[in-house]
Amino acid sequence: MTDVVTDPLTTLAASFPSDFVFGAATAAYQIEGAIAEDGRTPSIWDTFAAQPGRVVNGDTGEVAVDHYHRMPSDVELMSDLGLGAYRFSISWPRVQPGGSGPVNAPGLAFYDRLVDTLLDRGIAPWATLYHWDLPLELEQAGGWPERDTAARFAEYAGTVAEALGDRLHGLITLNEPWCSAFLGYGNGIHAPGRTDGAASLAAAHHLLLGHGLAAQAIRAASPTTPLGITLNLYPTSPALPEGYDGPDRAAYDDAVRRVDGISNRWFLDPVFGRGYPADVVEDVRTTSALEFVQDGDTDVIAAPLDFLGINYYTRHMVAPGAYPGTASVEFRKRGLPTTAMGWEVDPQGLYDVLRRVHDDYPETPIYVTENGAAYDDVVSVGGQVHDPERVAYLQGHLEAMARLAADGVPVAGYFAWSLMDNFEWAEGYAKRFGLVHVDYATQARTPKDSAHWYSALLAAHRDGILDA
Repeated sequence: MTDVVTDPLTTLAASFPSDFVFGAATAAYQIEGAIAEDGRTPSIWDTFAAQPGRVVNGDTGEVAVDHYHRMPSDVELMSDLGLGAYRFSISWPRVQPGGSGPVNAPGLAFYDRLVDTLLDRGIAPWATLYHWDLPLELEQAGGWPERDTAARFAEYAGTVAEALGDRLHGLITLNEPWCSAFLGYGNGIHAPGRTDGAASLAAAHHLLLGHGLAAQAIRAASPTTPLGITLNLYPTSPALPEGYDGPDRAAYDDAVRRVDGISNRWFLDPVFGRGYPADVVEDVRTTSALEFVQDGDTDVIAAPLDFLGINYYTRHMVAPGAYPGTASVEFRKRGLPTTAMGWEVDPQGLYDVLRRVHDDYPETPIYVTENGAAYDDVVSVGGQVHDPERVAYLQGHLEAMARLAADGVPVAGYFAWSLMDNFEWAEGYAKRFGLVHVDYATQARTPKDSAHWYSALLAAHRDGILDA
């Protein structure tokens, strides 16, 4: 007779299939530092962060958490935590200074060593080709609003795939093209800091075109490398009481349609071969006629995928109304607990958005490639970091993943954001997402309670596989 499993952690671990991937994620500019070493040239984030007022406290990624010099010990830390996989990004200006021309051998060698070090420790390497650090020279030539940037990206992708592809367990072309396009070129709160609606739409298209061209180059260089793209998706709901059916309901539903359209469908539809959604094309017509979309582009964008990466943090609650910078849409909150970023904690939203992708688009293995929370962590007198809110956040979202798996949605892996505290883009070092605390003055790493909880979950999952 089999013993009944009663431990909640063991029960949660047992909810996932034996081949489910548990990992953590980072991005190059957020952790590496060494911005001018071994041939690396500036990216748009180097110049953006150097501009007064762009980043909280004037922080930059010049040192970050010094991962470039501490990589072996950081991988040892991952091993100690029992990570099955590690998602990192490759710095384009480190591998290909200026964004074109020959490879920079010392820069590529760093990632070659990283991949081998991970494999030696039994950790599956997952690489992202573009996590926002566009080489400065390409921005000076027009950046992502220019079609040529997509072609340059494909060349870079093929170079990396040829060098590393045979050892990667996953290769992601783009991370969150919505952010690159609309935060970088639309409202200017991310690099390169431009505020041009038409340019942001052109950037969105050329990012997706770059994804498609990169997919072709990757398939040619390393045909067996698992290939995907990561999108940041938001379940979008009307800011109304449940069951409300008043005379203004149609206006709320249209606000949902517009926000869902530009946040989700503008990227999902072309990636899955449907082209750009007609209703959103009409929505943006006053900003751009989309003249940059050429014949055949949407076929290129719809390159076959081995998986889809989804980053999830919160839900959009929307209402019609005057809101600067949008087509009369307001974003509202429901009074739920929030993270230090002010984002409401909503694990059900993760269930809803992954279920929607499964139901509405061709069935594709889904990996949650980022999910996590910033809190105001402090090191206790005893040298520990107690972060019960983050533990609860992780548990709630992983329980949602377990329900998805039970309901037949092909969820294949989960990467916590982030492995360790780091440079959090426009927030600088003011926001901490890490499972591991970093003392920025000394670079000391201290696993938080959330890291120990996650490590225990992974151990329980491995034990369950061994016992099966």
